[in-house]
Amino acid sequence: MTVAATAPSHPHLEQLRPGVHQLVVDGKPFLMRSGELNNSSMSSAEFMRDVWPKMQRESVNTLLGGVHWDQIEPVEGQFDFSELDQVIVDARAHGIRLVLLWFASFKNGSSEYAPGWVKTDSKRFPRQKVKNADGKVTTANYLSVCDPKHTGRDADAKAFKRLMEHVREVDGAHGTVIMVQVENETGLLGDSRDRSAIADGLFEAAVPADLVEVFATRWDSFNETIRSTFTKQQASGSIKASATWEEAFGSSKSTDELFQAYHYSKYVNAVAAAGKAVYPIPHYTNAWLRNIPDGAAVEGATVVGFGGIFPGAYPSGGPVETVMDIWMEFAPALDFLAPDIYMDGYDTTLALYTHRAQPLFVPEQRRDTFGAIRVWSAIGKYGALGATPFAIDCAEPEDSPYTEHYALLKQAAPHILQARIEGRQISGFHFDAFEKGSTDPSPARTLVFGEWELLVERAMVFGHPAEAYGIIIQAAESNKFLFIGAGFQVTFKSTNKDATYTGILTCDEKVVVDDETGELRTGRMLNGDETQQGMKVIMPSKEIDFGDYWFIAMTVPARTRIAECSVYALYD
Repeated sequence: MTVAATAPSHPHLEQLRPGVHQLVVDGKPFLMRSGELNNSSMSSAEFMRDVWPKMQRESVNTLLGGVHWDQIEPVEGQFDFSELDQVIVDARAHGIRLVLLWFASFKNGSSEYAPGWVKTDSKRFPRQKVKNADGKVTTANYLSVCDPKHTGRDADAKAFKRLMEHVREVDGAHGTVIMVQVENETGLLGDSRDRSAIADGLFEAAVPADLVEVFATRWDSFNETIRSTFTKQQASGSIKASATWEEAFGSSKSTDELFQAYHYSKYVNAVAAAGKAVYPIPHYTNAWLRNIPDGAAVEGATVVGFGGIFPGAYPSGGPVETVMDIWMEFAPALDFLAPDIYMDGYDTTLALYTHRAQPLFVPEQRRDTFGAIRVWSAIGKYGALGATPFAIDCAEPEDSPYTEHYALLKQAAPHILQARIEGRQISGFHFDAFEKGSTDPSPARTLVFGEWELLVERAMVFGHPAEAYGIIIQAAESNKFLFIGAGFQVTFKSTNKDATYTGILTCDEKVVVDDETGELRTGRMLNGDETQQGMKVIMPSKEIDFGDYWFIAMTVPARTRIAECSVYALYD
């Protein structure tokens, strides 16, 4: 790893290699065991007093919480940071870092967090308009992103700049606040584009020259989704200087979404740039994802709070993969774009959001076991900075699956971070729970670690298998591996065509001596039934279904969920 001698002292991102990043806090790599609070939780320091101890018991080291524009600037130009200041002090006292979520012009699309002096003055702060099913155009609760005077954008940017100045003043020496999210799930709901007179005028005017240039010069860097939507001919530089949006890109919801994304990305970039200029900790924005249609799509189909097939059923113009490249071009003040994942297609989404080798972070996902086991894939396979259950303050630690997962991740973190720094191979995975008699949704997978092929599958049980999860890290010695997790087993095979046998040399259960350093000592030396007579590394579940063979308990339930093994090959 090459780190500049003048690396900043504030929390920041470092690229270790293309597509491999780390968050640096207090001068050291930091892996987030993050949780997002409910929207209003962090507006009250008093409310949060009961939350901090629960988060400690859940092994959470980072909380994402909202900072509301209407709370900190209730009167224009007059700022009140008293609640936030106490929250930061209390977080620091409990050893928890913060990611501030700037709920301002846009939160889940709408402008509900704008202060009253913005909401009630639509002449100064114009709104977007949407066309209903009956064709009637009505005012929507979304600040205009097309306003040529930029009054909403500039007021938001001014407040955000003051917020970041204040955070630098009260926390710059401590680094309690490690990142900031600019707005939340931007985009227009209820229509594919703004139907206001302002927006119509821009839509019917010539496509902006900077967008035409991006299509002409950056086409090869665009993802497959946008390149399949807008043909290469449109990207060839042949768009006429006077062409309107529909003349250049056709009449479609995709063109509407492109128009919205261009204006939203510029709006959010101006806000982010204002804050980053005074305190350049990592800035990002998040995306309410779309459903990718399977079969016949239904106009307007959506799920409350997430999903939607067409622009407007999901927030049109937000940083989804259909227009991700537009955001990357026109919002350079953002360090990355982040997906909120509640639907299926978790791995597909993670792969999409590593586009252009940007850092990966999941700021919202499910807080059940379905979500918890996916943390290991996000961090181990895709190199995520963290993967965050939403509404983590709603559940008691004793009832949350993240408690046991984060306890293990805390012990694994030093090994994960060091492997990233040294460029050693690492992979994460999960196997979903499923009902007896139904099809297993998680097939075995084969991983190649240099000269070794690893077959990773569910751990064999006589009864019904539980969900499984884990990370495998290759040591500096290429034949040695660290296993972290439960419910899976691994069979090795040499990739050398001359090898006639591959076996396990040693397999040891490991016990963590020091959570901070990750120092390990050997517990049990595993062999016999615990390795299927030297054939497999078995990482058993914490609870095992022995089925009808309960009287032959050949598998010991998981204890530390950490093991280390060395393998060897024989040649004739």
